[in-house]
Amino acid sequence: MSPTYVLKKPLAALLTSLALSAQALASVPPVYGEQLEGFTWPWPLHHFNFQSQQQSLSMGYMDVSPAQQANGKTVVLMHGKNFCGATWEETIQALSQQGYRVIAPDQIGFCSATKPDRYQYSFQQLAANTHQLLAQLGVKQAVIVGHSTGGMLATRYALMYPEQTQKLVLVNPIGLEDWKAKGAPWRSIDQWYQRELSVSAAGIRKYEQQTYYAGRWKPEYDRWVDMLAGLNSGPGHLKVAWNSALLYDMIFTQPVFYELGDIRVPTTLMIGTADTTAIGSDIAPPEVKARLGDYAVLGKAAAQRIPGARLIEFPGMGHAPQMEEPAKFNQALIDDLARP
Repeated sequence: MSPTYVLKKPLAALLTSLALSAQALASVPPVYGEQLEGFTWPWPLHHFNFQSQQQSLSMGYMDVSPAQQANGKTVVLMHGKNFCGATWEETIQALSQQGYRVIAPDQIGFCSATKPDRYQYSFQQLAANTHQLLAQLGVKQAVIVGHSTGGMLATRYALMYPEQTQKLVLVNPIGLEDWKAKGAPWRSIDQWYQRELSVSAAGIRKYEQQTYYAGRWKPEYDRWVDMLAGLNSGPGHLKVAWNSALLYDMIFTQPVFYELGDIRVPTTLMIGTADTTAIGSDIAPPEVKARLGDYAVLGKAAAQRIPGARLIEFPGMGHAPQMEEPAKFNQALIDDLARP
């Protein structure tokens, strides 16, 4: 055996080991702070500091100016439960190009906002917080767009502040049915908390692929899995899980479904018909689960309940059409906003 061969063998093994280590590191999702510190935002992140329920709180938000000549209109984008203002990135870009000012806040308990140890969560409170933010930014009237849980919040906002709501757009909003009344089991906040402590990147990806993207997957979706998993696995994971539990209790116990008929602003529903999202369906008996989350039916029914509502359907698309097919979704939204 030559001396040259003896030297090469450990070197090759070392290079292989280093390559495998680098590959392993690349597959480890990033870890973010309690308020999503370390995450790269598509536009500058601002902070709205205010007092609520005898404590100092902060909401992160993006305020994006029109990229083209301003049309004088503002669009406020409200994120869903497992989403953040940043997940609206493609829509913000498209609206900005059309001359809209776009504001995308993170609600208390989510993403870049405060995760309080105690907070009486309600959609009314979150709507009031958002209204206070818009007042500080000088926004007197806006188009309110809400996705998923943000759709429940947007609906509450329009009910509370109809004069300030130029138009309401609901993108696969949850709350188009009362899950509890249909038989979905109630969870205590402690049970929600234990569930949220077990959140993982693999679990997030599996759920999102099935529900958000109707079984499909694209590499660009990985960024949003990493965002959520990194927040849940970071140094503030206990606070993140606790606030998530409180928020799930709010969502399950505070339906806006019964007030859809009271909406008095122009409203458009944008519905991916393959969506099956329903809070509590994961622990519901099979016969109950079978009648929950049928958005092909729920979208049409909601359009009938909301006076004068317009329905735009995306056949075969899942819970997040603005992320699944952004170009198609954004064009439909822009066309809808241009209607008289």
